[in-house]
Amino acid sequence: MMKRTVLLTGAAGNIGAKLAAHLRREGKYNLRLLDRRAEGDVLGADLAEYDHAWVRHFDGVDVVLHLAGDPNGNANWASVLRDNVGATQHVLRAAKEAGVRRVVFASTNQVMLGYRLKTGPVTVDLPPAPLSPYGISKLMCEQVGRAFHEETGADFLAWRIGYFQRGENLPGPHMAIGAWGQSMWLSNRDMLQAAEKSIEAPPFGYAVVYLMSNNLGMRWDIDHTRRVIGYVPLDSAHPQMEAQNREQDDTAGRLLVTPGTWLDENFAAVTP
Repeated sequence: MMKRTVLLTGAAGNIGAKLAAHLRREGKYNLRLLDRRAEGDVLGADLAEYDHAWVRHFDGVDVVLHLAGDPNGNANWASVLRDNVGATQHVLRAAKEAGVRRVVFASTNQVMLGYRLKTGPVTVDLPPAPLSPYGISKLMCEQVGRAFHEETGADFLAWRIGYFQRGENLPGPHMAIGAWGQSMWLSNRDMLQAAEKSIEAPPFGYAVVYLMSNNLGMRWDIDHTRRVIGYVPLDSAHPQMEAQNREQDDTAGRLLVTPGTWLDENFAAVTP
């Protein structure tokens, strides 16, 4: 059986670098790695500029893992429209022209940040509730992905990723966003598992899934993720609420969200 060819954008970022290293070690796929800065086997590509110098690398690709973008939760409109929305449009155009049959997109749980202070389960059927330009940009990309699927018939999967830190990525009270942040922790091991499951899963059409570890008291519906790609988290965490964590939640609870006011993941004001 021939190896699948997998193209990974954002290959030098937090998730991308960990995933690229893992996939290299596994040796199961032919890899093509893109990032804004070229280094080693990572090819340079500014995805916000449609350029055949990088578009040509999509030829013969089976699966695109699109992780590139501005990861800053308090990024302004100019940045997210260029590096998130514009870049994603270009990636999907390149995928369409090359006949790629599956694109996996790194969205964010900030699409649902407005549910932080509410109760009840957070499912993919709930209306989105982003509070920042960053969250809105990721939601826009999810919808562009839906159009890509409807036009081409190719699979499009949006990961609404939880709290994924750099390095060892251990859970604990050092994490921001109060109880909400700790309960959506995603371990390195579970992230890598989810990526492989997303590559290997049977066809699913268009789907949005939550990616978190199996944390105590979590509100996100990861049963849906299991049904779509077979994801079964191996790790879990128990939120540890210390004084600073309770203060984070108390501060967020006193804020009033008004039209034209944007908040980042910490419920701090964002300058649009």
